[in-house]
This record gives sequence, C-alpha cells and structure tokens, in this order.
Amino acid sequence: MTAFVESKERRELREAVARLGQKYGEAYFYAAAREGRKTTELWQEAAALGYLGVSIPEQYGGGGGDIGDLAAVLEELATAGCPLLLMVVSPAIVGTVIALFGSEEQKQRWLPGLASGTATYVFGITEPDAGSNTHQIATQARRDGDDWILSGSKTYISGVDEASHVLVVARVGKRPSLFMVPVDAPGFTHQKIDMGLVAPEDQFTLFFDDVRLPADALIGSEEAGFDQLFAGLNPERIMAASSATGMARWALRKAVAYAGERQVWGVPIGAHQAISHPLAKLHVEIEAARLLTQKAAALHAAGELKAAGEAANMAKYAAGEAVCAAVDQAIQTHGGNGLANEYGLVQALATSRLTRMAPVSREMALNFVAQFSLGLPRSY
Repeated sequence: MTAFVESKERRELREAVARLGQKYGEAYFYAAAREGRKTTELWQEAAALGYLGVSIPEQYGGGGGDIGDLAAVLEELATAGCPLLLMVVSPAIVGTVIALFGSEEQKQRWLPGLASGTATYVFGITEPDAGSNTHQIATQARRDGDDWILSGSKTYISGVDEASHVLVVARVGKRPSLFMVPVDAPGFTHQKIDMGLVAPEDQFTLFFDDVRLPADALIGSEEAGFDQLFAGLNPERIMAASSATGMARWALRKAVAYAGERQVWGVPIGAHQAISHPLAKLHVEIEAARLLTQKAAALHAAGELKAAGEAANMAKYAAGEAVCAAVDQAIQTHGGNGLANEYGLVQALATSRLTRMAPVSREMALNFVAQFSLGLPRSY
C-alpha cells in the first residue's frame, strides 16, 4: 500500500484489454442490446486471452492474479463502451467465494470453467421484501437426509438466462449460507423483468419451490454466516466501482472529443470555461474514484478485509456519483445531439443511474461510512 501507481504488469494488462475493447466498442454493445443478443463474441475472446480468469488461481486454469487485475479488465472494457455486467457476478463474486471457501472438489468442478469462459454463474441475494437488508433474507434451505431443500424467491438477478448455476444466499436456521443451484433444477423457475436499461444482460425474478439439492451444493460452511457472504460482496463493490469509472471515462472522452471539434461562436466550444471547467472537474472526480477503487482492491488482495470493506463502499459511492455526473455532462456538452441515439449517450442514462442503486445503494454506502469510518451511531 505504499505505491501510488499500479504495477507494470497491471498497466500492460490494461493496455491489452483496451485494445480488445476498441475492437468491439459501443456500436457492438448497443447493437447486441437492441437486437436481443448477448455479447458472446467479446466474452469468449476475453476468456481465450485469459482476461476473464485473471484472478482465478493458476492451479484451476486462471492467471493467479487478484481482484484488482479483474477490476482493471472490466474498467478498460467499460471505457471502450462495453461494460460487461456479468464480470461483476461470475468471476468476481462466485469465483472469489468458491476459491476462498469451496472444497478442493468444488474448486476443481467450478473454477476452470470460469477461467476458460465455458461456464457462467450468477449470484442471487436480493429479495422482494428484504431489499438492502440482508439480515431479512427469507429464502430458506433445510436438510432432508443428505440433501437440501431450497424454498423462496429472489429478484433483480442478472443474467440467469446466460448461466448454468446461481449462487444463492439462503438461510439455514438464522444464518445465511451459499448454495450452487442449477438453473434447470426441478422446482426452479425464473421470470424476466421488463427493464428500461439498454444492455445485453437481462434481469430476473427467481422462484424456488422446494428445489432439491445434493449435499455438496453448499459452498463452505453452513455456520460461516455473514463472514463468508461479505467475502464475495466486497469484490462485487470493487468491480461495480470499476465498471462505473470505466463508463465515466467513456462518457468524458466523448464529451471532450465533441467539445474540441464543435464550433458555434467561431472557436471550439471547449474553449469556453462553461464547457471546459465541468469536464476538468469530472476528470478530477473520476481519477479520485479510480484511486479509491485501486486502494480497495489492494487492501482486499492483502487480506485486510475490514479496511477493504470501508474502501470498497467509498469507491462504490464515489464511482456512482462520478459516472452519473459524467454521462449527464456529456449529454449537456452535446446539446440536443446528446439525446440522439446516433451519439450513443442517451442510452447510457439509465445504466449510469443504476450505479447509484446497485449493488449497494448510495445511502447504504454512506450508512457504512458514517458508522464504521466516523464512529457515528448506527442509523438502520
């Protein structure tokens, strides 16, 4: 934590991923979203180049890096106009949880597919009535001989139609536990949610009607509780922050390019401080959010999980604010053109706004900072 720049290897990784992102770009991403296609070609090429598995341990086919490496991959793809949402859940959350808490047999079964890109897993925690209150999760798992029986529901779960399994958070007694659930398991159904997002990934509500699972569907210990759960949520927040900063960089780049070439009063509009100052301010805010995100990733990699949790919440908050401001200012810089589909900005409005709500709301992030960073009384 004494270095203020990323390693040479990390910078080279960013450059390589940026080249891949430029090969596809926002036109590819938006076309897939409009046509109801998935970003399969980009996902598979990123996997073949080792980018999706960069944080998976080497003995399971991965690159042996850490969450900071995976976050850098997502950030650079988002900067190119391709924010791959499933990178947040599949290799980051599910991969981290299995690598940390899975048995050797589970690691051998689940991790190589993540590294090669041949398998995609998603994460199910949010519930209709619980919202951000993970202490009120109602989905339950009970023993039946050697098996488990899973009952309950989840909502706003990303990418179920692209996955073979969902890592589901369910209660065993009063404590949360984690189960790998096949999407084709009898009793498991899902329903697509009609969203206003322009993105290739879809959102779903899940229903578990006495889904029978084998004993080894349980990842880790049923006694692990919130310690095991939050080991996956901190990487989620780091990745979400990286996706947001990448999208913010993308929006700022488009705004700067337009401001440098668009002329109304005889000079480029970027020559006017009313245009240049908001863009310069955004650059500062984006860089601050990136540094917080890199700090959170470094702390997580160092095993300083409590400090990583603090930094991850701050990074998620800062990145969400930065990307909302960046997309808004980019549209404002473009004037009426900012609302034309041709310029590719208006499509990002809902996605940028989502970063203030998911995977943890800005209010809950501030609650965390108020309580754990400032020592103020708990407010929720």
